[in-house]
Amino acid sequence: MVAATAPEIGSLGRGCIGKTMNIHAPGPTGRIHPPLIGLAPLCRLAFDGADLKPLGQHMRDRIAADPKDAAALMDLSKILQLAGDRAGGLAAQAAALQLQRVYRHRSATGADRLRLLAFVVPGDFMANTPVEFLLEGSDVALDLCFLDPEQPACPSVSAHDAAFVAVSESDHNMLILKYLSDMLRTWPRPVLNAPERIARLSREESHALLHGAPGVEMPAAARVGREQLALLAAGTPVRTLLEDGRFPIIARPAGSHAGSGLARLDDPAAVAAYLAGQGADAFQIARFVDYRGADGHYRKARVVFIGGRPFACHMAVSSDWMVHYLNAGMTGSAAKRAEEAAFMARFDEDFAARHARAFSALAERTGLDYFGIDCAETPEGKLLVFEVDVAMIVHAMDPPDLFPYKPPQMRKVFGAFCDMLRNAAATIPA
Repeated sequence: MVAATAPEIGSLGRGCIGKTMNIHAPGPTGRIHPPLIGLAPLCRLAFDGADLKPLGQHMRDRIAADPKDAAALMDLSKILQLAGDRAGGLAAQAAALQLQRVYRHRSATGADRLRLLAFVVPGDFMANTPVEFLLEGSDVALDLCFLDPEQPACPSVSAHDAAFVAVSESDHNMLILKYLSDMLRTWPRPVLNAPERIARLSREESHALLHGAPGVEMPAAARVGREQLALLAAGTPVRTLLEDGRFPIIARPAGSHAGSGLARLDDPAAVAAYLAGQGADAFQIARFVDYRGADGHYRKARVVFIGGRPFACHMAVSSDWMVHYLNAGMTGSAAKRAEEAAFMARFDEDFAARHARAFSALAERTGLDYFGIDCAETPEGKLLVFEVDVAMIVHAMDPPDLFPYKPPQMRKVFGAFCDMLRNAAATIPA
């Protein structure tokens, strides 16, 4: 956490903080706009199978009646993305941001006992830390301040108790993270998640950051051009491109997430076939680590760190090495759910205890107040880290009849996040 005291406030900090906004104030047309619905409630509706088309049409009707209705545009952006129309969703978001760049979410309780300002960037659901999920059901009011990568000047923001950098690491976001790093040195409120530390979370830099950490295995990653990858298809040894490289390797288009374009390549012929099916110009490659358990299944966990402490968010069991929670068959297998329930129930005494040194090194070396990892265990008992990120989705939307163990665990996660915010806010001098 970065704490700035009153005497340290510089011109940037003073200039950005304006009077408290009133989200219900009349807009440029004189109309009073309804408040945002927001990401978490809309995702919950979609997750529960609700038809969002009528709500989307309602937002379009509002926009037709008042093209300056920024809240309707922003909610329509999320509805379109949830329906699979990413381009349309981002276009609606861009239109909303032409009207205003700070969006308020009242707390679930209406008490607004703590006011959090989160710096975010335009983009899809993986562009920023999903702060709205983490605050679901809390007494924390949230202002999302969107920074434009082309013009990263800070707009006027409302009074707040703490600020949080929610911008994820990516090539596209480096300019914003640099801007925030400079600006927040003189910010008049405590700031969580230093942007210069987020900027170090690429897969390549995460490997360097964790190299030699006790109990951690994270294979080296390398970014290569299409021509370089084609050399492997022609028989060039993997080690010429990758520090610890040998077949099999995993490859993905550079900057991709959530398994998009991810493949295991076992030999030069597989590399050639992969390139034939991919149009990207740059890729990221790493050595494949076989993390199958004794029963032949792969297990991958998502763990978030809040104030340095690890919390389990999910654990998927699959017969496929490319484990994603949604395709691992968790809803269809009582045995898999029972294993995940036991993983969560005994996490502190079992998994976290076994990997205590690795978790401690992760928290210390990243230096972030909040981040997540996707991880597994190697057959030798090491913590295998696939990715370190601040924008991993964590939520409490799974049906409680199938996953009764999840709501208590996620309340624990969300409670720890809110406690961290309250502790940060309390560091402000009286």
